[in-house]
Amino acid sequence: MSTTAALDRHTRPAPSSRPASGVDPGIALATGLLIGIGVVMSYSATAALALEASFPPLFFDHLTGLVLGGIAASIAYHLPSSWLRDCAMPFWAFTMALLVATLLFGIEVNGAQRWIALPGVRFQPGELAKCATLLAVAAWLSRKDDKRELSTRRSIQAAGIAIIPAALLLMQPDLGNAVVLVVLSAGLLFIAGTPWPRFVLPGIAGVLIVAAYVVNNAYAWRRILGFLDPFREAQGAGWQLVQSYVAFGQGGFFGQGLGNGRQKLEYLPEVHTDFVLALIAEELGLVGVLLVLGGFAALWVAGTRAARRATNRFDLYVGFAMVTLLTIPAFLNASVVMGLVPTKGLTLPFLSYGRTSLVVSCFALGLLLGVARRHPARARRAAPNTSSRKESARW
Repeated sequence: MSTTAALDRHTRPAPSSRPASGVDPGIALATGLLIGIGVVMSYSATAALALEASFPPLFFDHLTGLVLGGIAASIAYHLPSSWLRDCAMPFWAFTMALLVATLLFGIEVNGAQRWIALPGVRFQPGELAKCATLLAVAAWLSRKDDKRELSTRRSIQAAGIAIIPAALLLMQPDLGNAVVLVVLSAGLLFIAGTPWPRFVLPGIAGVLIVAAYVVNNAYAWRRILGFLDPFREAQGAGWQLVQSYVAFGQGGFFGQGLGNGRQKLEYLPEVHTDFVLALIAEELGLVGVLLVLGGFAALWVAGTRAARRATNRFDLYVGFAMVTLLTIPAFLNASVVMGLVPTKGLTLPFLSYGRTSLVVSCFALGLLLGVARRHPARARRAAPNTSSRKESARW
């Protein structure tokens, strides 16, 4: 059955008599595992950077982010679906204002102007903009449409909601998050019933834009060279990737032991942020890496199951958007660390250091758990006459 036909059952409103369910165990177990590993590895990475401090300041920041993230997740978990849909576009407009303010008044770090500094706090609006944009696209696509196939006009409007923040992110510059935002939004459009031929020309245009951006941006071009031949650029753009290879090689199957990694001693820059998986590989070995990737795979399976149970389009789109927001960047980050794709500034959700990323990831998790709560799994009943009946609506 086609994707469009499969969505027909999501046009019906959710029954008002359906009782609220508890926290989805699959999602909770997967994220609990990832958060636990993140706490342990954050301490291992940041303690090495603060030998004179009894309590690593960066580790304290990580714990603070978890506390704030827990509050954000709790709020998102209890938000009514109708309220969330009504506030999606104003929330998106607010984050666009933050992105513009970042370009005008933001602070520059390592050649990128991505942060806004307020008294006592510094945050990255781009992380929040990704979540807000996906919510806005989900709200726009869930509007009633008489046609079974998503209209061209509706598709263009939804695409515009994603293109605006992507362009603002490119201006910071932040190519990695801009590309991720466009790809995740395109996934929502496809799930909503947009025929695949409509993606061909925009896809070609997107590739050409990215290619032109890389060619005309010296820093991005150096990253490409460092990816293509990291050992030739080992003292320059390829340094991080080469040191990541060293970490994986030293880790072997079981690793060097927790806390015994050497790459975090200023050999691998920013190991507590984008390259935390390399530290996991060195200290916990292949077993640790598979545990992390398995956790994200389990989150993907549990999250997509929760989204598929939704009986209205908005919750379906929100569930799919949030699970992809939490898992696709994770697998891209793992690909970067392993040298499968060029280096990008993408964090590993729940594990990388960064309070903004951690709080936004927890907020997205709360939204996903909220979808699962509103649409719990139905208990299977024995029915001799229907034992061979198969589920008719699938993605």
